[in-house]
Amino acid sequence: MSRARTVSVVLIILIALGAGVAAAAFRRRPVVPGKGVAVLRLPDSARIRVQVINSTKTRGLARHAAMLLRDNGFDVVETGTIKQTRDTTLVLDLSGHPEWAKRVAALFSVARIEARRDSSRYLDIAVVLGSTWRPPPGPLNP
Repeated sequence: MSRARTVSVVLIILIALGAGVAAAAFRRRPVVPGKGVAVLRLPDSARIRVQVINSTKTRGLARHAAMLLRDNGFDVVETGTIKQTRDTTLVLDLSGHPEWAKRVAALFSVARIEARRDSSRYLDIAVVLGSTWRPPPGPLNP
């Protein structure tokens, strides 16, 4: 193998490694859909328990929303699907903390916020995903 060919192979390997490191660093940064800027993370001491419900016909949407919420410091304790479909995403404030609901709604740009009391006090926020919400573009995560 000639010296020029060896140098080009090493260069290709270094570029591939650099791209992998850059992709991993980009994946860890929380992103608001459509804005491309980092969101203020919650303090580590706060534990806001969130339930995500998919009310669309798109499979796996609740999982994508759960990953988005977890990347931004929320504790997603449950995901699920319901048969009733919705157009817009609904954020339910179950614990009487409207500022928490506003933070969650900011991640789902076109979300409506409603306050409902939860007698079990297990959940703080519930997110019912509508068909207009799309997960932010990012690396494929199976």
